[in-house]
Amino acid sequence: MANGVKKLTVADEIIVNKIYYIRKQKIMLDRDLAELYGVQAIRLREQVKRNLDRFPSNFMFQLTAGEVEAMVSQNAIPSKQQLGGFLPYAFTEHGVLMLASVLKSKQALDVSISVIEIFVKMREMLSTNKDILLQMQKVEKKLTAHDEDIRLIFDALRQFLNSPQEPRKRIGFKPDN
Repeated sequence: MANGVKKLTVADEIIVNKIYYIRKQKIMLDRDLAELYGVQAIRLREQVKRNLDRFPSNFMFQLTAGEVEAMVSQNAIPSKQQLGGFLPYAFTEHGVLMLASVLKSKQALDVSISVIEIFVKMREMLSTNKDILLQMQKVEKKLTAHDEDIRLIFDALRQFLNSPQEPRKRIGFKPDN
């Protein structure tokens, strides 16, 4: 890059793999954000505690023991020990953005922008998927109605084919026997 300055880029897949769905919202754990920001998790938590007024409950919350157990059992986290022996903080999309302003480093800003872009892409994908789901439901309703109509047609054909046949009177030239 210019003047020997390297720009840190984080692959989208790495960020996506660190986004979890808890309490009906997408979150990132403090240890994952610390890793992405290039700081120690304990330092990140210190900065958050010094600036608690910037992190209302819709920006950040602490996971319960049950939520941690659920994450471990679903293999989102290999073990509780990886969390450092405490209940981790979970940051929502807004919390991630606020965290960048608290940490005040270029790397934190760059990573936060990448994370926010991923959150926006995920929201757009969900919106697109909802549209597709609605279209599929419409098609399913039409097919269900068509299935009933086709069943009625087949029932009528079966009745026609299975009705007793009376011997028909022959018409036309009749030879003398």
